[in-house]
Amino acid sequence: MGRGVLTDRVRIPRLVIAGTQSGVGKTTIVSGLLSALRRRGLNVQSYKVGPDYIDPGYHALASGRPCHNLDSWLMPQERLLSMFAATSRGMDIAVVEGVMGLFDGGRGGVASTASLARLLSAPVVLVVNARSAGESVAAVVLGFKQYDPSLTLAGVILNQVGSDSHQAMVVEAVERIGVKVLGVIRRADSLKVPERHLGLLPVTENAADAVLESIHAAISGQLDIDALLELAGKAPELTMLENPPLPATRQVKIGVAKDEAFSFYYPESLRVLEEMGAELVPFSPLRDAALPAVDGLLFGGGFPEMFLQQLADNQPMLDAIRAAAGQCVPIVAECGGYMYLCRRVTDFHGKQFPMVGLIGENCLMEQRLQTVGYVEATALVDSVLCQAGETLRGHEFHFSRMEPADAARPGQPAFRITKNRSGQSAPGGFAGPNLVASYLHIHFAGNLAAARRFVDACGIYRNRNRGAN
Repeated sequence: MGRGVLTDRVRIPRLVIAGTQSGVGKTTIVSGLLSALRRRGLNVQSYKVGPDYIDPGYHALASGRPCHNLDSWLMPQERLLSMFAATSRGMDIAVVEGVMGLFDGGRGGVASTASLARLLSAPVVLVVNARSAGESVAAVVLGFKQYDPSLTLAGVILNQVGSDSHQAMVVEAVERIGVKVLGVIRRADSLKVPERHLGLLPVTENAADAVLESIHAAISGQLDIDALLELAGKAPELTMLENPPLPATRQVKIGVAKDEAFSFYYPESLRVLEEMGAELVPFSPLRDAALPAVDGLLFGGGFPEMFLQQLADNQPMLDAIRAAAGQCVPIVAECGGYMYLCRRVTDFHGKQFPMVGLIGENCLMEQRLQTVGYVEATALVDSVLCQAGETLRGHEFHFSRMEPADAARPGQPAFRITKNRSGQSAPGGFAGPNLVASYLHIHFAGNLAAARRFVDACGIYRNRNRGAN
């Protein structure tokens, strides 16, 4: 499962939009580019390097298609390539937005934009923030060009340019070192996208259509779209792998929490559950009064901390989840889902809200980031996700922390979690007979055994309670 089969060599016009560092405007520029390409009548597929959940929402709004994550830490290379082939097939162009700076990633540069550009043999366009700099921009670009000659750094997009004279100075300097300028973006307040503690505000929570329209108006005319299309068309052919087909019939139904509070899911990760025979049934913990008739529950990450009153007030849903847990429905919860299933959450202002209460822990929101980065999680006990001793690859990013609701009776931690960068490890999460919850975000494409175990647990529940279909 997951390796696929070789296809013929295929030609996929593609390019990677990278940055010198975080915060240079990659997402804004890529969203404007996607919008401009779509309005030309082109079929465009976008991708985001790394584990980000928020930026892909802006991509999808601009392109009209779901954005997919490319992360060589969270999923194996073969699966990444097969997903890229399946989702880019028939597209006029594939646009990949990088993560952080071009060469930044996990420890040793794992899952960096540069590593993905090499894997996809894709030309790189570097976004540079030219604010408060002149000819020095050329020195920065030259350094990126020479740092790794195996990459094709094919051009730059200059952002935050202040005036005609500023533009002339920087463009002349960059082109003097033999690098083409493919866009010049002037400073504009309309290009600011609302942000908060985990980054950009998700598209589900702001007037994203209006934001995107402003971005399109400000950016599309400042990019050399024809040159970018020509560049993408020069990318060499690739030998790709096909995704496994979806089964004709589904053996189990898994309820997936999906609304403004719970929106962090990788499309390809959910597809793995479908490949293994699951039908995914969305429901809203914010608005629904009852759970759908399902054999398992999946609570992804998101921003429950921004909807605590509404979640706490939806008593019928809280009761329905407790009842499902009492019936031993298999439940997996990640990050925001973990918070929702604990006893209570204390928000940024110290106000407490009762939650589902399946986990004997309380969640406290903090002003400072608690954890970010790639991790390995070794199971301490058997669960519906993995057996004791098995290790999952994942990612953590959260501003909250957990503490036992009863210090005298701490719960059973699910994992020993080891940080990729520092090697530090500590127990984390919660595991029960039919429940596993933690801050860990995993991608099922990179944890196939966990996906299989979860779907099988749902099948056991279905057969025991409803009879085999």
